[in-house]
Amino acid sequence: MENNPIFEKIYQRAMCTLEIERMHLRRLPACVDAHFCACVYRLFQLRGRIVVTGVGKSALIAQKIVATFNSTGTPALFLHAADALHGDLGMVQSVDGVLCLSNSGETSEIRQLLPYLKQRSEVLVAMVGNDGSTLAKAADFVLVLPVQKEADPHNLAPTSSTLLQLVMGDMLALCLQELNAFGRHDFAALHPGGLLGKVLNMRIDHFPIAEQRPCVQGGASLKEVIIEISSNQLGVTAVLGKEGTLIGVITDGDLRRALQKEDDIRPLTAIMIMTADPICVSSSLMAIEALRKMQTHKITQLLVVDSGQYKGVLHIHQLLAEGLGNYT
Repeated sequence: MENNPIFEKIYQRAMCTLEIERMHLRRLPACVDAHFCACVYRLFQLRGRIVVTGVGKSALIAQKIVATFNSTGTPALFLHAADALHGDLGMVQSVDGVLCLSNSGETSEIRQLLPYLKQRSEVLVAMVGNDGSTLAKAADFVLVLPVQKEADPHNLAPTSSTLLQLVMGDMLALCLQELNAFGRHDFAALHPGGLLGKVLNMRIDHFPIAEQRPCVQGGASLKEVIIEISSNQLGVTAVLGKEGTLIGVITDGDLRRALQKEDDIRPLTAIMIMTADPICVSSSLMAIEALRKMQTHKITQLLVVDSGQYKGVLHIHQLLAEGLGNYT
């Protein structure tokens, strides 16, 4: 970059932006005080939802905060301040709380809306950069953001202010999540789709385990073992006892070691070359945990056993095909 003035200019602006925003984040812990805690507790006590409103860039941040509230167990909805003045104010019910975002606290739409928000809601919270603003004076709780300057070199584009709004919103949502005792299972119920949904909800029994059930008896010949492993293309077969109970496993590696060790392989049987006490899992185990177990033990298959009965084989390729490898 030393020989490229354009690259140097880009680098300097990027680092300046990072430093200004980092400076603002360092100032944010001072905002977490008794007033903040009282505000969170009041929102927790609401009988209705949290309505989050704003205009401009603050409206975009408000939408993200609403999404975080909803996904962590706090019912919320977004109300654009301009639309509220033209009918959408009906979204606000008397049991709801309103969280209003505005850096200046003097935006015209917000000022027009304030009397109606006060009348219709149970509590009004301001997230604002100016504690002397009209919005701050009207609110029941004021969360003052320590905005010193925007990262924009002209101190115009909302950057530092929207960053603090975003982080403050996360703090509110996660504090409420804590008070609501909203746990992993609750989170899973609200996130059935995408990779996150698979991580939280997919179990081994979601895979066609019964269709992949290679097995031989303990007395099976080496030829029978090879045929069973080859026909299922899983690189493994279970070894069953007389009553159909699982007594061991044979992998491609076990076969290779037997062939290298023995000069005469004709007398070999499955029980002679198997690995006893194989690593087994229940079909109710989460798929992501099965993948982690494979990675921990450096294996590519797991035998699935329920109530002592061998059900089939889960292969690592099945888990990777679902994208779970991107989450470990």
